[in-house]
Amino acid sequence: MDTILSVGVYRRVAAVFAVVVAAAVPVAGQRSAAPSQASTNSTVPRTPDGHPDLQAVWFFGTLTPLQRPDSLAGRTHLTDEEIAAIETRSNNRPEYFGLFGDYPSYAFDKRSSLIVDPPDGKVPAMAPAGQQRQDVRSAARKAADNPEDLPPYERCILGFNAGPPIIPGGYNQNVQLVQTPDYLVIHTEMVHTARIVPLDGRPGLPAHIRQWNGESRGRWEGDTLVVTSTHFTPTGTGTLMLDGNLARTGIGWSPDENLTLIERFRLHDSNTLIYEFTIDDPTVWSKPWTVSLPMTRSSQQMYEYACHEGNYDMKNMLSGARAPEPPVDAATKTAPEPTPR
Repeated sequence: MDTILSVGVYRRVAAVFAVVVAAAVPVAGQRSAAPSQASTNSTVPRTPDGHPDLQAVWFFGTLTPLQRPDSLAGRTHLTDEEIAAIETRSNNRPEYFGLFGDYPSYAFDKRSSLIVDPPDGKVPAMAPAGQQRQDVRSAARKAADNPEDLPPYERCILGFNAGPPIIPGGYNQNVQLVQTPDYLVIHTEMVHTARIVPLDGRPGLPAHIRQWNGESRGRWEGDTLVVTSTHFTPTGTGTLMLDGNLARTGIGWSPDENLTLIERFRLHDSNTLIYEFTIDDPTVWSKPWTVSLPMTRSSQQMYEYACHEGNYDMKNMLSGARAPEPPVDAATKTAPEPTPR
């Protein structure tokens, strides 16, 4: 496996500028995970029942692009010289660092995209039904006639990077894992979504019960914890938040009830968690695709994300959409109120 290269200790507020830094350093690659498999790594911390101890706050910010840039088409990895240039450019941007306490390090390898499958490092084409659904959702969002026309992250229902699946972007890029023999809790800092994943082999929910985050069930495959999620809602799942993150790469996504999401959690060492997910939604995507993302152990606590308290966007977007509407005529304005019954 490639050696992880640290580009220095970043500070917590640097996450706010992640998109700006990514634009300045567009080819940064972060370590890719080896294929998920059973392992006997004796160097990772373990719980009393013998499984790897995943419990920690993990930082998942990255400068690695989700998709491979066109300029690197056909190249899965960068050269040592390109990595050195990335380090130099990053270290020469002090305006983004040195603010308000320690922030976990970004770690890099030579890979040119977070997407590891398909081999071209690109999100596959949408299926016709998926593209049609996305066009409808995009048009509704532009019109913004009703709150339901806006994605759930703008409504403070779910965080736009919180998943499932978790995709880096924006700020508050931290997740806390809490683990027992029978459960895994995936608690994201943005909007404080807590996903409780049973590990005890219990049966799934009835087919008619659908949830924002789907229904998750976990199992151990050697030292890899595999979480499979199904039962997403048919009219805008929790993963609709990808409409926000993927929009940065020109991609929108409105999944449906046929989504199967497989997430894998594996400790590379005591301070590095490899998070990998595969999206399989045949009515939306022409084929499945897989992302591999390293997360770094953080000494920081989770911060409050007071989304609703500062959510002025909803009022502004909805009132702005209504501004061009024609005024109500005088007769309607002076019409008497209906008599209560």
